[in-house]
Amino acid sequence: MSEREAWEVVDGRAMSVFEIYIKTTPERLWEAITDPELRKKYNFGVGVESDWTAGSEYRSEAGGGFAIAAGENLEVEPPRRLVQSFQALWSEDVKAAGHSRVTWEIEPVGDSCRLVVTHDQLPEGANSELFGGWGMILSGLKTLLETGETLTTPGSLRYAEAAGGWDG
Repeated sequence: MSEREAWEVVDGRAMSVFEIYIKTTPERLWEAITDPELRKKYNFGVGVESDWTAGSEYRSEAGGGFAIAAGENLEVEPPRRLVQSFQALWSEDVKAAGHSRVTWEIEPVGDSCRLVVTHDQLPEGANSELFGGWGMILSGLKTLLETGETLTTPGSLRYAEAAGGWDG
């Protein structure tokens, strides 16, 4: 599937839905989503800072304080659901897309969790950079939680090269 096929248009807005099963607890998965140091390990070296309360802001930065994304935590229900507004900041092209929304939904399944990430409210024809990295990010999250190791992906290599080797 190409990056362009990873999204669909609903009511004039684009959306992508990603589902993955991870052998972990909801609490550990929530921690990996909200802890900046854990997040860096699977999110191309990018951490996220927030106090994780509804209505609070969050900010994602790469090494050297380079702004990647920012937004508001719209719904915070640990360890089951996190809904965030999302404003990409890494280039003028993605900034022009405006705000979208990312929803993280965690459901326990036996000794594992089902994680569904929905990135919606994107403009139709949105730059694939806005949603094209989710597969790599979620694969890295799964690998980290199940093995304790980081996963090398084309995205992690590209970002490490661009940043001169961020500590991630």
